[in-house]
Amino acid sequence: MNEPSRSAFMPREELIEKAVGRRQMSVGMPHDFHDDEKRIALTPEAVKILTDAGHEVYMETGAGVNAGFTDMEYSENGAIVAGTSQQIYTCDIIIKIAPFTREEAAMLKGGQIVISFMNAATLGEETLSQLMRKRVTALASERIKDSDGLFPVVESMSEISGITSVLLASEYLSTTSGGKGVMLGGVTGVTPTEVVIIGANTAGEFAARAALGLGAIVRVFDSSVRRLRDFQNMLGQRLYTSTFHPQVLKKALKSADVLIGALSTDILMPWFYVTEEMVQGMKRGSVIVDLSVDTGGCVETAEPRAIKDPIYEKHGVIHYSAWNLPSRVPKTASIALSNVFRPLMQEIADAGGITPMLKFNNGLRDGVYVYNGILTNEVLGHKFGILSKDINLLLAAF
Repeated sequence: MNEPSRSAFMPREELIEKAVGRRQMSVGMPHDFHDDEKRIALTPEAVKILTDAGHEVYMETGAGVNAGFTDMEYSENGAIVAGTSQQIYTCDIIIKIAPFTREEAAMLKGGQIVISFMNAATLGEETLSQLMRKRVTALASERIKDSDGLFPVVESMSEISGITSVLLASEYLSTTSGGKGVMLGGVTGVTPTEVVIIGANTAGEFAARAALGLGAIVRVFDSSVRRLRDFQNMLGQRLYTSTFHPQVLKKALKSADVLIGALSTDILMPWFYVTEEMVQGMKRGSVIVDLSVDTGGCVETAEPRAIKDPIYEKHGVIHYSAWNLPSRVPKTASIALSNVFRPLMQEIADAGGITPMLKFNNGLRDGVYVYNGILTNEVLGHKFGILSKDINLLLAAF
């Protein structure tokens, strides 16, 4: 009898390794009670895919109602609907949209994976300290990168924000909303309205697409000539672009009907692209929508407002300053977020946990700001005077 070859056993060995690596995990989705947060991280359809794969998904009752998803829809797709937060915060992974509060961080059992927006400008020191004491691994949704080096959560929300900003500007230019009674865009024989966009990024791109589609004249400002060139190539047409020259921007704003601020930053800046003096020079009844107002804003006169009270007037200019535009269309936004988060949950499980995945996934590693209770985000370290560690060095020990 011939002895079987060694290579005949190779497929079996690989299958055993894969089976050992994969983990069944529990995922918890708490109810975000913040008035301005209507989105949820996973849709019922995404929950079904995860539960069919053997994972447990717990959600707090009513967590998806503001996004248009009922408890019954989640239950029918395999979710376990919990009446209180306690069961949710004992899961292996807790995923939510709004940044963690101090009270929510205190409910964690410890040693878990937590995913939410971080928002370095508003994160409190006590909340961060709780996350570190609980020895969790915390990921900031807005900092996670995909295999192409892009930020999938930010990109999808920026698309929504860009389009929504133009729709809002159009509404507040009308007399029914207190505007000066002009239509955003143009019709035959009437001079088109002018839209100035600060930022040649995704939000700026989709704002420009929407404004151009309505027939408006669009002017785009950015600090990078390369981004401006790429911006024009993506739109497939020539349009007015400029780097930031205060006098050029000031002149453009004098004739603008709409200003959309699309630039954002991790750190509150001590200066603004659009100063109060520039706003004073704008036409009466023009509209400002600052999409980055939650991170400091592009416009000096912009101030963070709740979605239920987003409008005020200053120097004769209407300001729309709600910080979370995607929550105006929470169902669309939730589906877009779920398209990012559901595969991420499965990938973490298939890798056997967060540490094995972080070792080989640079994009996910960029999203970590606390690793096993150790601060790894330099911006937060400077903000609170806490020594941060390089996550690459920490992972090298595992």
